[in-house]
Amino acid sequence: MSRRKTTRRDFLKGTAATGAGFWILGSAGCTEPRGFAAPGQIRKGTYKKNEKLNIAGVGVGGKGSSDIMKCSSENVVALCDIDWHRGAGAIKRFGKAKKYHDYRVMFDEMDKQIDAITCSTPDHTHASVSVQAMRMGKHVYCQKPLTHDVYEARLMAETAKQCNVATQMGNQGTAHGGFRTAVEVIRSGAIGNVTEAHVWTNRPVWPQGLPTPKGSDPIPDHIKWNLFVGTAPMRPYKKEVYHPWNWRGWWDFGTGALGDMGCHTANMAFMALELGSPTSASAECSGFAKDSFPTWSVITLEFPARGKLPPLKWVWYDGGKDKPERVHSKLKSLIHGEKYAGSGSVLIGDKGTLYSPSDYGASWVLLPKNKFEGFKPPDQTIERWPGGDRDIDGTQRKEWIRACKDPSKPALSNFAYAGALTETLVLGNIAMYVGKKIEFDGKKCAITNCPEGQALIRRQYRKGWEQL
Repeated sequence: MSRRKTTRRDFLKGTAATGAGFWILGSAGCTEPRGFAAPGQIRKGTYKKNEKLNIAGVGVGGKGSSDIMKCSSENVVALCDIDWHRGAGAIKRFGKAKKYHDYRVMFDEMDKQIDAITCSTPDHTHASVSVQAMRMGKHVYCQKPLTHDVYEARLMAETAKQCNVATQMGNQGTAHGGFRTAVEVIRSGAIGNVTEAHVWTNRPVWPQGLPTPKGSDPIPDHIKWNLFVGTAPMRPYKKEVYHPWNWRGWWDFGTGALGDMGCHTANMAFMALELGSPTSASAECSGFAKDSFPTWSVITLEFPARGKLPPLKWVWYDGGKDKPERVHSKLKSLIHGEKYAGSGSVLIGDKGTLYSPSDYGASWVLLPKNKFEGFKPPDQTIERWPGGDRDIDGTQRKEWIRACKDPSKPALSNFAYAGALTETLVLGNIAMYVGKKIEFDGKKCAITNCPEGQALIRRQYRKGWEQL
């Protein structure tokens, strides 16, 4: 397989349907997957009609359980989890699948028996699992956010491109017809030039703003703690502090409320406005303990003009009831008397406003209402799935499975798009961490005014996990 530098033009060609395009770092070698051609060529699939994929699940407890369950139309041949108490449901459903604790052992032993994987691990191991799988020629469905840091987001997109595999990130709202209509409405110019976007969430619903706990607890036999810590620095096990759910609030493992919900709630605005790299990010928050995310934050990102589209100010708010009342008052003032939702987004144009009181952007209204009476959405430019809105989780998985078998129909939240979205979100986290405004050069993937922020673009992996 040839290796080449990925250019912005290459990515724009490959992601025209979503408007995603950006520069990628480095080069990732990969082996030839079944039926795939080299980058830049038309791949010719060798899957026969009605042939099923052989799929492995990495992280099959919690959300990972539903991710692999939604692939039950295919052959689920292997399951991997660091805690088989959490993965008990998947074991029961797929009793014939081989069981593993360490995905690296699974890949070594079952390489040629696996066509594709789902990755539903904590954020800090998404890239280490997915990049290795793609380099082995496997298609990948990876939960959101795509990665923990900026370098990983670009590497994931580049690797998917070079290895010519089908990818999808698990922001399932992307599959909803209402979301896709909202994207079309904004792109049609219905509310004119959008220069401001506001996005908010009621998350976190897990503990944040905490000091690092002292001491340690005995590690239960069913938990493989070393494998859970993975790429992060080793720390003592503390019962129910990190595993199974609360890892989202800790810097080494998660990406906080912005990473968890931004890929959902900011998704519609990001896709509709054809955003790429921001030029700056700044943050206000309740206080960062440097290990646990704040209880609330307000993050502002500035985006440059994109062709005929004007510069954009994009503001994110998290913390739900913990946010200052002035934040709630500001958001309420933007929605023209509509009912204020705990999570939602507002896009403000020079001809009107679109308000979505939804995590996914699936429901929305154009404001002021009297101006848009009788409004008819534009012609559809993004495919809809018949009946897909009833099960957007399942629909998104179907779209990915089809992309695995039919290269002419890539999934909408493929890694080229998902990588750009994730990069933006984790840049916001960097601004919050360092406590100052950061200036970002997207072409060079560099924070130009803050060395301590630049050091967070690519974190150092723990010894033994440095394969990226």
